[in-house]
Amino acid sequence: MFSFSHGGRGRHHHHFGQRGGGGGGFDPERFFHWIERLNDGEHRRGGGFGGGGGGRSRRMFDGSELRLVLLRLIADTPRHGYELIKAIETLTGGAYAPSPGVVYPTLTLLDEMELIAEQASEGARKRFAVTDAGRAHLDEQAETVATLMARLEALAAQRAQGEGEGAPVRRAMHNLRHAVMDRVKRADASPELLHEIAALIDEVAQKVERLK
Repeated sequence: MFSFSHGGRGRHHHHFGQRGGGGGGFDPERFFHWIERLNDGEHRRGGGFGGGGGGRSRRMFDGSELRLVLLRLIADTPRHGYELIKAIETLTGGAYAPSPGVVYPTLTLLDEMELIAEQASEGARKRFAVTDAGRAHLDEQAETVATLMARLEALAAQRAQGEGEGAPVRRAMHNLRHAVMDRVKRADASPELLHEIAALIDEVAQKVERLK
């Protein structure tokens, strides 16, 4: 069993042993739940678009708005879910990234609405392209789409103004979050591999704690 520690007052450890009982084993379901929380772009951001610091920020988009944003990005170039998350994060200067738990169901809905269609691609990832119906829908919603994209750009500008000395650390944390999520989502991610990833993160955490 392994644990992740979070800094700050009263350090918290997240353990991923077997659920129930006292056995020592690995619980991949709890591990993936922790990764989803780590990767969730809807987490607390002080002074962000949700208002004052410390509280959970409101969602950047509602369901229909996120559908339009994803559809617009797919219309620009065919993409899979991870690429869409990274594209939005880039557009906002790292200030916002929707969670996989929101993006992938939205892609499924867009596919069912026949606004996008899956393309042949290598690997397990589903890459989608816009359909003629999707482009027509974007044309109908052009004003709303422009407003939504402007919202992303404004968030990037706000982030740039508020960037401080902690920017390199935030960038590194974003990279770590997405690298871990990308790797553990692959079909060949075994419990042994997840233990190895956890050990690497624990090792880095310990080195950071020892810095003077």
